[in-house]
Amino acid sequence: SFYEELLSQGILKPLAAPVEGMVVREGSCNYVAPQGISSVVKYYLEQSGADVSYEQHVTHISLRDGRWEVSRREGPPEQFDVVILTMPVPQILQLQGDIVNIINGSQKQQLESVSYSSRYALGLFFEAGTGIAVPWAARYIADNPCIRFISIDNQKRSLESPEVGPSLVVHTTVTFGSEHLDSDPAEVQQIILSHLQRILPSLPPPSSIKCQKWRYSQVTRAVPSCPGQMILHTQPLLICGGDGFTRSNFDGCMESAMSLAEAVKPHL
Repeated sequence: SFYEELLSQGILKPLAAPVEGMVVREGSCNYVAPQGISSVVKYYLEQSGADVSYEQHVTHISLRDGRWEVSRREGPPEQFDVVILTMPVPQILQLQGDIVNIINGSQKQQLESVSYSSRYALGLFFEAGTGIAVPWAARYIADNPCIRFISIDNQKRSLESPEVGPSLVVHTTVTFGSEHLDSDPAEVQQIILSHLQRILPSLPPPSSIKCQKWRYSQVTRAVPSCPGQMILHTQPLLICGGDGFTRSNFDGCMESAMSLAEAVKPHL
């Protein structure tokens, strides 16, 4: 039903562009979000009517008079009746305040067992009218120590516009990401570009480049038994979820969201 709704709204479309080297599982169907994956999140936030505050870096969670006091890096603390945490599991364990003692030994052990792969993403942006002469919209690379995936993003999303130049996205291998996790980003960018030059020697020069470190890329080991969520405290409710409690794909995220919603309902 989620797919049907998102398809009917044009948020998702079936993947029609050619992807070289993709493993196609029998019975599976691949989709693309023409306006980017963030458009899925924005759609659901809009449906919810929630008042969303962005760029709030949470640092402490503590109990105050039967409510949760949430402190952030900037600005005064705020109080809430229910707190739901969906950031990567290692960041939940980094939070300070009463939450440190509220997470029991068994839960802490389960949360500490969660692991993620790390990788870099490199975005290359080109002037309008630039042509990238390859027969695919995206390609998985099997034999390069640095690059795992290349996508000509506007083609992958089936968005062609004479006013907007193409953009190319490169994802590194998991091994490269872990080996260069604490390296200088400028140095990493040059290494990725040198490998890209070998794979696509006729690539035209980009007008701009953005290199992004993705410390928590995909879940390699989820919370045991993949429960979808974990209640850390009942009254008031403190609960955590996300792909660390299922798996790193759309279905996994939706499973966790449904599990969280069921657990939160009685507290509303």
